[in-house]
Amino acid sequence: MTPLLAAFAPPYWLSTVIKVLVIGAVVPTTALILGVVFLFKIMSWMQSRLGPQEAGPRGTLQLLADGVKFLQKEDISPNGADLWVFKAAPLVVLASTLLLYVALPSSLHLVVEDLDVGVFYVLAVSSLSVIGVLMAGWASNNKYSLMGALRAAGQLIAYELPMVLAVVGVVIQAGTMSLNGIVLSQNDGAVFGITAIGNPFILTQFIGFFIFIAAVQAELTQPPFDMPVAESEIVSGYQVEYTGFRFLIFFLAEFATAFVFAGIAVVLFLGGWAVPWLPVDSDWYYVLGPAVLFGKVMAVAFLIFWVRFTYPRLREDQLQSFAWKFLIPLALLNIVVTAVLKVVL
Repeated sequence: MTPLLAAFAPPYWLSTVIKVLVIGAVVPTTALILGVVFLFKIMSWMQSRLGPQEAGPRGTLQLLADGVKFLQKEDISPNGADLWVFKAAPLVVLASTLLLYVALPSSLHLVVEDLDVGVFYVLAVSSLSVIGVLMAGWASNNKYSLMGALRAAGQLIAYELPMVLAVVGVVIQAGTMSLNGIVLSQNDGAVFGITAIGNPFILTQFIGFFIFIAAVQAELTQPPFDMPVAESEIVSGYQVEYTGFRFLIFFLAEFATAFVFAGIAVVLFLGGWAVPWLPVDSDWYYVLGPAVLFGKVMAVAFLIFWVRFTYPRLREDQLQSFAWKFLIPLALLNIVVTAVLKVVL
């Protein structure tokens, strides 16, 4: 099968159609996987409860049933809302998620677009979601929505900086901004002369990995960084006026973004899709690459959701102080140390 996949060379138009269809299928699928595995099952096990049990085998189809329910609900728009902006906001947030998948490689050739500046691209595109959030908050004509949107904007701006700085150390060590290039750099390395596991950057950039995961948690507005949607304070933030499939789009974008951010973390710090004992140009990577990437992504996603299920919500001042007084200075220190060691060694 792998030789057939390797020999498949469709024309440009067909290749583009296939890529669009694949991303269109992957986004809801990854959101469904994370929702069922972590939001329903892992969280219920951690909290010593059963979780959903009725829809499908042991409740595994509950999220799908919820999705069908949301699709059946009436699409309501509040009085006084800016309808075009209100209705477009969820699509802008989802578009940001879709664009992130464009650069995520699952093998040397299984990538929608292998960009030389892939790191720059994903960091730039990830910040587009704040535009959709602000659109939703402002256009809803609701003070709670607007407060949630302003909180989200302040939070995303604060935590994008440590995220970018955390990645700089990886770029310095790899010497490239290509995501596939970073994977190859880790795969070709060695730890104390041992090439069995390559040189995953988490061993040397563990501070950067910690900062990156913390920033991802804030970008996803998940606990303990869920101030923009704090139910006890502002009902549900910028999402409060959304119903039916538009609310479903917000939910879909959140969990699909969690998956792709976990994938980016895997590529940057855990060697991505590659395994050191197999040549990177092997045809086996057409099957093995996505499987390896998926396994690592689920491990990182477990860490992200573990934090979500464990820690209580921070106050707004604590949230901002954590970014500006702790994460950013730590990230700058990590860059300096990495640069010095890169020159010396």
